[in-house]
Amino acid sequence: MELNRAKIVDENFTRRVLAQDFPLAKSDTQGLDKAFFLSLFESQLISRHVDLMARQLREQQQGFYTIASSGHEGNAALGRVFRKDDIAFLHYRSGAFMAERARFCPEIDIIYDELLSLVASSDDPISGGRHKVFGSVPLWVVPQTSTIASHLPKAIGAALSISMAKTLKSVTPLPKDSIVLCSFGDASVNHSTAQGAFNAAQWIIDTHLPLPLVWLCEDNGIGISQPTPENWIEKTIKNRPGLQYIACDGRNLADVYAKGVQAEHLARKGQCVFLHMKTVRLLGHAGADIESQYHTQAQIEADESDDPLLHSARTIVQNQWLTPNEIVNLYEKFRTKIQERAKRATQAPKLNSAKAIMAAIIPPKRKLSMATAKAGQTFKNMAHAINTALSDILSHYPNACIFGEDVAKKGGVYHVTAELQTRFGPARVFDTILDEQTILGTVIGLAHNGFLPIPEIQFLAYVHNAADQIRGEAATLSFFSNGQYTNPMVVRIPGLAYQKGFGGHFHNDNAIAFLREIPGIMIACPSTPMDAYQLLQESVRLAQVDQRVVIFLEPIALYTEKIFESRSDEKSDVVILSYGNGMHLSRQVAQKISVKLVDLRWLKPLPLETILQEIAGKPMVLIVDECRKTGSLSEELISLLVENLDPLPMVARITAQDCFIPLGDAAQYVLPSVEDIITKIQTMREKHGRSILPG
Repeated sequence: MELNRAKIVDENFTRRVLAQDFPLAKSDTQGLDKAFFLSLFESQLISRHVDLMARQLREQQQGFYTIASSGHEGNAALGRVFRKDDIAFLHYRSGAFMAERARFCPEIDIIYDELLSLVASSDDPISGGRHKVFGSVPLWVVPQTSTIASHLPKAIGAALSISMAKTLKSVTPLPKDSIVLCSFGDASVNHSTAQGAFNAAQWIIDTHLPLPLVWLCEDNGIGISQPTPENWIEKTIKNRPGLQYIACDGRNLADVYAKGVQAEHLARKGQCVFLHMKTVRLLGHAGADIESQYHTQAQIEADESDDPLLHSARTIVQNQWLTPNEIVNLYEKFRTKIQERAKRATQAPKLNSAKAIMAAIIPPKRKLSMATAKAGQTFKNMAHAINTALSDILSHYPNACIFGEDVAKKGGVYHVTAELQTRFGPARVFDTILDEQTILGTVIGLAHNGFLPIPEIQFLAYVHNAADQIRGEAATLSFFSNGQYTNPMVVRIPGLAYQKGFGGHFHNDNAIAFLREIPGIMIACPSTPMDAYQLLQESVRLAQVDQRVVIFLEPIALYTEKIFESRSDEKSDVVILSYGNGMHLSRQVAQKISVKLVDLRWLKPLPLETILQEIAGKPMVLIVDECRKTGSLSEELISLLVENLDPLPMVARITAQDCFIPLGDAAQYVLPSVEDIITKIQTMREKHGRSILPG
């Protein structure tokens, strides 16, 4: 069997068009005229030749991406149906859609842009050479790094933001009558994230909220090598309440266009539509994919015989719009055009340093005026401080909104958000379904449309099952769009341990390494009420002005705890570096012995210069870290001290055990305590020949 199916598909098109050997007709033109149809056909040709060039560039070791849009070129019609300002989150087989949407901006050379992306050139206008993505700021196509359903939740957020903007009469980047398009493959429908997104959409519709959203399922019948059961999408989606199901044939441009117009009309009225486009996959999953390992020759040839470009060519010939020779000449014209641009693209500059690559991790700052925090505030406890901060933020920032599980009428599990909905209304403070992927995805979509979302994830452990919405979506967007797209947010996460007699590990979770390793995000953790108020205000500033993704980690055990007055001794020989509950313990230690206390407050990035200044000249440093020993903050702190201090002071650490938190009083045996800290300091001083100084 010939393995180079790209070559075969390419040659088959010319041979079969000249012989007028077309696949059987699916339907007629449904009223599309010559100029309209030919423009769509040209977008199909652009997409196909870019795919073919991608394979050639890879063979020449000049290209780095070979997942093709071949077989999916029917989506060109949808590039014409939807407006340029209908924000799109696209499947990685959307080449023809991009080619057609680019007609809205004639100044864009979409062919050259796609080729720059294929060769990972720093001139690529969307990612700057960091990844091959479909994306464009002027075309409102937000880049997706991997579209295995992870982008569906944020499409819900974007659609919801359009409805919220109408209710709140907010000025937002997206027009009030715009809609959201989100495309994906049939295999992605089976992903739990997709199922959660469909469920969330149905829930929103059932509450009578408009959701102007079109799900576009491009169904080629296979996910890499795993076949989709026959009629699987229809059977699992068609009768779901709230979703308007529409089917179309992706091999027929006229049918896709007609059904796309129907979908667009419904979505423009606030309905959620599932547009099911059946098609075929050509050229395998990607260049390295050997399709013959899981498909027979007959299956491969059957799909190739059903090539959407051959269907379009048949329609053109039957309507006498072009002759077979003219079609082939047009096909070759685009080959030549793409070859010329590919030659230029391979000479374009590449990313050539770590600094250049990492430059887009941190988004650009915006020039905005910021409200200042109130002076002279006093608080009963940390929970009161956070509630006050949120109230002030909602008062000062009309684009801010707070949502999560039980945050509205109930005011959260610990009543931290109590009365906020009463004061600011259900459009700005509202409950969500119990699905963290949906919550965090909604955050991203809202941020795309100018909102400042402040979601609450009920417990730290609940983030684990949805971490990719932060790691793979929110945190990567600036990086993969070269800072052109951002999704600023402040994610409140009650967590950490020391909740006496409550919950076990699912509520007393002390693992934050999975958040700290994510490039670009920031993590704040207060240990006093005033810190909580000021850090939350600063987190909002970082999101609103610096466009950052900020995690605000709230120590649940300190919500109503008495805060010990700090007796930090600047002249002490021992410096304690800590945060959160660890700092609370360290303050109790300072009531008994002489220590200097340094509250880190920012866990990512660490305030390195401040740390070095605070411990300068001190002979002993103790790190008190309430998280598990392996992967804890203490590891990075020790590394920073070793790398930056000469001479190096004695450095020790106290951490939690590498253990989950047990239920009840047993938790004390796996977490640091006041006694542990005092004992460790005594040991350190004895090694230096000193005794414990009286407090």
